Amino acid sequence: MQRPTDFVSVNVLCIGDIMLDRFVSGSVNRISPEGPVPVMSVVSEKEFPGGAANVARNIAALGARCTLVGVVGVDEAGGALGRHLGAVDRVTSAFVQSNSRPTSTKIRFIGQNQQILRVDIEQSSPISQAEEDELLDKILPLIPLHHVIVLSDYAKGVLTKRIVSTVIEAGRKFQRPVIVDPKVADIAMFSGAAIITPNQKETQNVVGIWPVSDLDAERAGEALLDRFEIDSVLITRAERGMTFLERNGSPIHIKAEAREVFDVVGAGDTVIAVLGVALGAGASKEDAARIANTAAGIVVGKKGTATVSGSELHDALSRANRTGGSVLSATIDNSDELHALISGWRKDGLKIGFTNGCFDILHVGHTRLLEFARRHCDRLIVGLNNDDSVQRLKGPGRPINPELERAEVLRSMSFVDAVFLFSEDTPLKLIEKISPDVLIKGADYAINQIVGADFVQSLGGEVLTFEIVPGKSTTATINRSQAGKV
Repeated sequence: MQRPTDFVSVNVLCIGDIMLDRFVSGSVNRISPEGPVPVMSVVSEKEFPGGAANVARNIAALGARCTLVGVVGVDEAGGALGRHLGAVDRVTSAFVQSNSRPTSTKIRFIGQNQQILRVDIEQSSPISQAEEDELLDKILPLIPLHHVIVLSDYAKGVLTKRIVSTVIEAGRKFQRPVIVDPKVADIAMFSGAAIITPNQKETQNVVGIWPVSDLDAERAGEALLDRFEIDSVLITRAERGMTFLERNGSPIHIKAEAREVFDVVGAGDTVIAVLGVALGAGASKEDAARIANTAAGIVVGKKGTATVSGSELHDALSRANRTGGSVLSATIDNSDELHALISGWRKDGLKIGFTNGCFDILHVGHTRLLEFARRHCDRLIVGLNNDDSVQRLKGPGRPINPELERAEVLRSMSFVDAVFLFSEDTPLKLIEKISPDVLIKGADYAINQIVGADFVQSLGGEVLTFEIVPGKSTTATINRSQAGKV
């Protein structure tokens, strides 16, 4: 399955309804004397690119490049959108400015962390023929320059039948898959698309089946494929996860991964963004759907119009692997991947910790060390001696467990975020590649004896020691076993 580190070379063309999302937050402590309505005392106001513009933000947050095409009004909101998107790396905007319609704006009023009112400023009628012409003049030359095309439909009039059919035809001509997040009930207008991603309500509006159960979701998906010339469908089912169906394939139900739902605003944008980037990176449709499902589980735990970073997705996919999935390999022994992983964490401002050892027969001393280490950093990397290194250090007959098994056991632990094998007698080269913020080792070593301590401290990092658990070591375990005392 594709990893977020594969996304940096992907170019996505995103076309659709561009919006500005505004969040007005405050406290509500009284009712107006003018009428039975709450009075809000405003504390803060924030605004974010929304709709198709939020899809573009999500694409860029993953490390891919996005060209965003849509229509904005000649107004203050359109100017604000331009400024916000201009500050987003890896997003290029190509807007048609309309004198006849406002920039679509959603204003949400939040009191005591609850949305109490939403005000929409918009015009949902189809754009004019002249605006269609101008939009297509921008779109058509861009299609062969991108790996995948995303149509972000919010039923605000930009994705007309002419725009959609022309884009899908050009996409098929240049073998560029078109992915659609539809809001309109006329799914026929998206004929020829590679994937559509309706939610539960949109699915029911089209085929009359609420996909509450897996069987209902299968029936609904099959009805969509039977009625329309769509290659595949991904039904997003909120807390029930997703259902993916492809022509001549078996239905696949993907369990939701959200641990706590804080806000569902923009979750659909994240799904289609990740789906598009993963497909552009060469993932299969099924793998892309699973990655998108993982990303959705992250974004609903955030407040407002949020995005998912490449490192967040990498970490979540890694956790999926620990519970039996096949998203990521159990070990990473590649300097390019090491660099990409650490760069993503540093971009997100995360504190990186490092510890190392043979971890031949895992015991309570190991687990307490790893737990201690993880408490002092945001991401913990474990350097693991490979088999040759262990044999040189410990002698014939060691290791008891081969390196890949030792790595898999470590990666299954919630304390560990990455495992890197090294072949040298010490992890100094690995430490120098990682440049950790904190280095952790057992207290049987003095700090001046810990390999890499001088290097980490020279960078302003910390070196911490952990009091070892008396009598707990792999050697002691082996000796007791040989004496028949285990």
